[in-house]
Amino acid sequence: MRWTDRQQAMLQAMGLRLWAPEGGADGEPLALTSDVGTDDAATVPASVPPLVSRSAAPQPAPAPLPAAGPPALSPAGAAVAMLDWPALRAAVADCRACMLCETRTQTVFGVGHPRAHWMVVGEAPGEQEDLKGEPFVGAAGRLLDRMLAALGLSRQVGDDPDAADVARQVYIANTLKCRPPRNRNPEPEELQRCQPFLERQVELVQPRVILAMGRFAVQSLLDSSEPIGRLRGRVHQWRGRPLVVTYHPAYLLRSPADKARAWADLCLAARAAETKPAG
Repeated sequence: MRWTDRQQAMLQAMGLRLWAPEGGADGEPLALTSDVGTDDAATVPASVPPLVSRSAAPQPAPAPLPAAGPPALSPAGAAVAMLDWPALRAAVADCRACMLCETRTQTVFGVGHPRAHWMVVGEAPGEQEDLKGEPFVGAAGRLLDRMLAALGLSRQVGDDPDAADVARQVYIANTLKCRPPRNRNPEPEELQRCQPFLERQVELVQPRVILAMGRFAVQSLLDSSEPIGRLRGRVHQWRGRPLVVTYHPAYLLRSPADKARAWADLCLAARAAETKPAG
């Protein structure tokens, strides 16, 4: 089957040149070559196979290209992106964007130095966090504090934040600001509703490195459903900031054999935090 004159004209307009294979029989399909210059020869194939007939099996659609940058903000997200620390805290405390507001004791905003070099992002508040209003308390919080202390880091700011060594300070926040009932997993819509709050916290802190702890922190920041084990061990990027993936302390309490891997992740994050930011 040969392509019609109209099809050939359209292909040529796209920069694809038609040629008949040498010695081919009359009626053999025309092949395609690209009219690109020699500078593009390394990236564009020299030829493209002819189109399949309609009777052939359909080919799978190509995977969508990744987004070129951060997604466009919704009106609510755009408003949150303009808030300073006091206004952001008030907006979180008053938030009724999802049904979690009906069952929370209080919101869990975040804790630590507002200009810390490190930012730790956890998943959702648990029962003790809901009661105290602070992320990472209880056994998981104590383990996290010990892990950070081993690197000389602390969430405790002291009486004079201006005098604190921000290189040794940590700001801690969760993906969700309200506890899901019975500590169930966060719903996608709940994560989406809270996303602008977390993103604004990161922008206000401007950390040298982000440590994403647990599956839902990774899902919120990297938009990935890959297992932690496949994502850890390398430095990712979140809007130009280094991001390291590691296990949640609650998981490490159940699987202490992975503590060595988590320690390696913290050491990787420490090296990333020492890298001078671009610009």
